[in-house]
Amino acid sequence: MSLEVRDLVVELDGSRVVDGVSFDVPDGARVGLIGESGSGKSLTALAILGLLPEGATASGSVRWDGRELIGLPDRELATLRGDEIGIVFQEPRTALNPVRTVGRQIGESIRIHEGASRREASRRAVAEAARVRLPDPEQIVKRYPHQLSGGQRQRVAIAMALACRPRLLIADEPTTALDVTIQAEILDLLNGLVARDGMSLVFITHDLAVLSQVATHAVVLDEGRVIEHGPLSRLLTAPASPITQGLLRDATATLWKPGGLA
Repeated sequence: MSLEVRDLVVELDGSRVVDGVSFDVPDGARVGLIGESGSGKSLTALAILGLLPEGATASGSVRWDGRELIGLPDRELATLRGDEIGIVFQEPRTALNPVRTVGRQIGESIRIHEGASRREASRRAVAEAARVRLPDPEQIVKRYPHQLSGGQRQRVAIAMALACRPRLLIADEPTTALDVTIQAEILDLLNGLVARDGMSLVFITHDLAVLSQVATHAVVLDEGRVIEHGPLSRLLTAPASPITQGLLRDATATLWKPGGLA
């Protein structure tokens, strides 16, 4: 197993917001964490990478290739982030630095993790921009985040996360802020990149219709607890819990409405 999460607990300001979450992500697997807002799915992802907000603490076990991550010093976790595990956040506008060109931001992780020169990192940044299908990559890397569209900013965020070819990508609601057409393009891009690089994927969403485009297995969360998990095909055809049944009704409505994902 690449990633093993066991009895993960996150406490925030005295409240238990993630309560005993367990799941596995084998090599090459595509696993979805799904639930309504406040279900604990994003905090679970942040706990895996040691990125919890101030006032939050994690306990339990998160093992990456047998190495325990809970309690690991931040300097060692920082080495893992980007190098072995990449993350794409929901809103790239807040994840990107507004005063640095996007090329410099893509190249930064290459310089940090691979020791590349500034010139080599700049060259690689152009290649990574092309890889995520940004138009005119030689010119777009010279721009700042505010000069790009929402879909282009998300492609930059994906390029940053994957520049060092991590073995696991965590994508936290990466299409929520995008319109349906751009959303479909980003999902297609992620599918292609994950398959091409042989990565594992943890995809976080509240939308079962979106998850059906990228994952094969799902873990359903509610109020910080796992209430159902298994192959996505089973959850789509025979959901056991009322929460999953509600997510399926919402997904069905999305898929069948004009302009839906299907």
